[in-house]
Amino acid sequence: MKKINFKIRGMHCASCALNIENALQDTAGVETANVNYALTEAAVEFDEQVITESGIHKVVEAAGYRLVNNEQIQSTMDEHQMSDELHQAKRRTLLAFIFGLPTFILSMFAIQLSVSIAELDLSVWLQAILGTAAVFWPGIGFHQMAFKLARRMRANMDTLVSLGTLAAVMFSWWQLFIGGHLYFESAAVIIAFILLGRYFEAISKGKASEAVRRLLELSAKQAHRLRSDGSIEEVAVKDLIVGDLVLVKPGEKVPLDGEVLAGESALDESMLTGESLPVMKHVGDTVFGATINARGVLKVQVTKIGEATVLAGIVRLVQEAQRQKAPIQKLVDQIAGIFVPIVLGLAVITLITWLVLTGNLEAAIVPAVAVLVIACPCALGLATPTAILVGTGRGAKMGILIKSGEALERGRFLQVVLLDKTGTLTQGRPQVTDIITTANFNREKLLELAAGVEQNSEHPLAQSVLEAAKKEKIEPAVATGVEAEVGKGIKGQIAGSVITVGSPDYIASLVEVDTAQNKKIDQLRLTGKTVVLVAVDKQLAGLLAIADAAKEGAKEAVADFRALGLEVIMVTGDHRKTAEAIAAELGIKQVEAEVLPDQKLALVKQYQARGQKVAFVGDGINDAPALVQADLGVAIGSGTDVAIEAGQIVLVGGGPEKAVEAIKLARRTYRSIKQNLFWAFFYNVVAIPFAALGFLSPMIAAAAMAFSSVSVVLNSLRLRKIKL
Repeated sequence: MKKINFKIRGMHCASCALNIENALQDTAGVETANVNYALTEAAVEFDEQVITESGIHKVVEAAGYRLVNNEQIQSTMDEHQMSDELHQAKRRTLLAFIFGLPTFILSMFAIQLSVSIAELDLSVWLQAILGTAAVFWPGIGFHQMAFKLARRMRANMDTLVSLGTLAAVMFSWWQLFIGGHLYFESAAVIIAFILLGRYFEAISKGKASEAVRRLLELSAKQAHRLRSDGSIEEVAVKDLIVGDLVLVKPGEKVPLDGEVLAGESALDESMLTGESLPVMKHVGDTVFGATINARGVLKVQVTKIGEATVLAGIVRLVQEAQRQKAPIQKLVDQIAGIFVPIVLGLAVITLITWLVLTGNLEAAIVPAVAVLVIACPCALGLATPTAILVGTGRGAKMGILIKSGEALERGRFLQVVLLDKTGTLTQGRPQVTDIITTANFNREKLLELAAGVEQNSEHPLAQSVLEAAKKEKIEPAVATGVEAEVGKGIKGQIAGSVITVGSPDYIASLVEVDTAQNKKIDQLRLTGKTVVLVAVDKQLAGLLAIADAAKEGAKEAVADFRALGLEVIMVTGDHRKTAEAIAAELGIKQVEAEVLPDQKLALVKQYQARGQKVAFVGDGINDAPALVQADLGVAIGSGTDVAIEAGQIVLVGGGPEKAVEAIKLARRTYRSIKQNLFWAFFYNVVAIPFAALGFLSPMIAAAAMAFSSVSVVLNSLRLRKIKL
């Protein structure tokens, strides 16, 4: 299966998107098709053995729409220009008002016609000519699309506008010859108002998708590459390859992801993480493309280019989220799919009813036209995607990457949040604080043996032991036959002896641990430290106490989670006494301690079995299954790639306080979706009956319709500034 994304021109309402989607889904070889009206974009998955990419494009074109190639898209982004579509919308709108306003003004001075054609005033002829020109020149797009769709037995909002304005114009020409009231100004003003609404809508949608464009604009365009002879050349960033050496001067952007080989400086990473404080970078540290070098000169080796960079990954995640539909959108699509046929039926019923009641064709046509014009499937189609567009865009600015509309919806119903301790609530950089040996071993020997075994492990506690040995300039012993016992410890052979490093319970099952030693272990645990024992063959060699400091803002984040109505639970593999000491420091009342890595998944299921909606926040490889199982998985971006892939929301930098912001943003966005949908449904449910009963003229109906779709977009745009 192959998946492609492409832009589409010519979509004017939700029905347009559904028409294209249905046409694609009815095509042999197409597995899935998702057309996003707000993004004017399609995502299609298809079997290349059955249909080609050009075949997919032809299906869209046959439905009456045009495609935009990738070069055009990139050009538009690079040049910061309005799209051709926006230019055309502006031109058509101006043209419609040039014709429409004089027609409207002339109609204000018109009289009821009861004279022969020869006696007609010039102003009446001007009304007829200008009004008809407005309908068939700037308004020609409505009729062309309506005709194309009619040939395929389909309809959309263009069908409603086309029928309404054509009915008004044709009836007016008839009235012109037989004598009676004219509606040329209604037809002209309808076209003008609807085009004005679409123009404002296009501008608003452009603002809604601004976040992704700004992310794309962040990347550096030029770089200073170091030649092998030490000289410097200025090259385009796109010409850099992995392994190139670049010089980053103060005030310049880092061109691509890389590793610092020389120099040190503070980097502004706010564009990726949302954190305002600069981050110090030293030799060996990773730097990211688009971040700004604040002061020192850095020599950087490029490690990632193109789509592999962190910035490209962020853009990709945001774009994917914006393309996907929230579950609530499925119901909206079903309604939008039958909306236009229902409105057409209501217009016919209105026409017949008024004709029967009054016997007057004029009295029947006016409310029927108003029904056709006032109905607005656009508001329905924009309600969900524009809110997702703005919400995910704001999240990207804050360093919160929301992968789907479903994640936004799930954030609304959460009841429990499970917080993995290491790396989420704590720094994830544990340090050895106490080294206690038994009679037959000294401090240096204990560290040499422990580090010898632990250098084969990636566990954070193992890294802390290696750091302790390095600080004391102790070379780790060479270990062979190293084996890890998941959640318990690790063992290996050094100089003929079996060295085991692990939890007190695990070591106690192998060697004797006396009362005094157990008492010391308990004392250390009560201070929030993790205790690791070291055994040599069948003898206890000593213990290491390791502490992992809490992240700044972790305690406040816990309080904020509670303020959101969430039950906060800390999850850790630590001994219960250690876990409870850390939890007490952070203000957490509930603790799940001594949880083995493979038990986190079962723990999430356990809470879900009680009927609770669960969020899981974590950053490690062993968190991935729990992140996937949780109703909402929040992955800390500084963690492993596996965890990031598993999470539905990814936090770029930061700690638990950013997870709080993510849930707040999800709830705010979902609230905007509900507000938009309420307005869209309320508007149509109230407006259509009012029009059918004759309370609204076609002109007022057109203005109301234009306002309804623009108001939905404007409400979504509030998310850009609203306080979380």
